[in-house]
Amino acid sequence: MTPPSDRLMRFDRSVRWVHQATAGLMLTCLATAACLYLPPLAQLVGNRRTVVLLHVWCGTALPVPFLCGLALRAVRDDAARLSRFGRADWAWLRAVRRRLPDRPAGKFNAGQKLYAHWTLGSMLVMLGTGLAMWWTGLAPLAWRMGATFVHDWVAWAVGASVVAHVVMALRDPEARKGMSTGTVDRGWAAREHPLWSHEPARDNERMAQDGRQVSP
Repeated sequence: MTPPSDRLMRFDRSVRWVHQATAGLMLTCLATAACLYLPPLAQLVGNRRTVVLLHVWCGTALPVPFLCGLALRAVRDDAARLSRFGRADWAWLRAVRRRLPDRPAGKFNAGQKLYAHWTLGSMLVMLGTGLAMWWTGLAPLAWRMGATFVHDWVAWAVGASVVAHVVMALRDPEARKGMSTGTVDRGWAAREHPLWSHEPARDNERMAQDGRQVSP
């Protein structure tokens, strides 16, 4: 399905599925962690064993959507874009620091790339420390105590970054449309991602040909 002429295809269905599935698992992990860590919530929810199991299995499953998505070309393409940090990204960071309006950005700006790297890194740390805490035979007591300390503090940092991510998304309706419908306004793309707005002819043409993936 070809998007209207005033809109650009930004994310196809597979990319949106990976994002939504990962977000759902992450929010469940944070919600169950709050119920385990904060006494008022623990008393309100009760059934601690069920909450623990839900937390553990959702945390263990966190990498699964991304790993499954790597079988699809669109997910691999966006992962490659997020992994590259070039001159335009450094220029974007300098422009943000100096509060300049001209901020060069490709499909993903430097802030989005840093957030993606932080999310992936923290996910691996949380998974490793969580497994050490849950399967007690994997590590000696001293290691498990260290894993608990790291797990708790990284969880707070992840929670703060997720809140910041949601707040920024709420401030940008067009960015939310890109993730919910797959398309964005051309004017928004030219303003927020100027380097990408002139680039996607090839990508949009490829995705538009695959109607089963790009239909909102």
